[in-house]
Amino acid sequence: TTIEGLSPPGSGLHPMQQAFIDHDALQCGYCTPGQIMAAVSCVSEGHATSPEQIREHMSGNICRCGAYVGIVAAVEDAATKMRNT
Repeated sequence: TTIEGLSPPGSGLHPMQQAFIDHDALQCGYCTPGQIMAAVSCVSEGHATSPEQIREHMSGNICRCGAYVGIVAAVEDAATKMRNT
């Protein structure tokens, strides 16, 4: 799956994509596709139960702009929505 394939055509954004927008979890956009894909994996694999666990799972993705606070908030927000669907 690629960033473009997270949601079927015409269905709107994936909850993680929307959460990244809602929480200003991106700045320059360079790392955004990788961050979102890793965040979806983090939730899908059950690693989004605490901010510390999210940070550990996402630690291989570097954001040169330092949007980490927004990224963790986005993952927490989207995790709730992804679990409820």
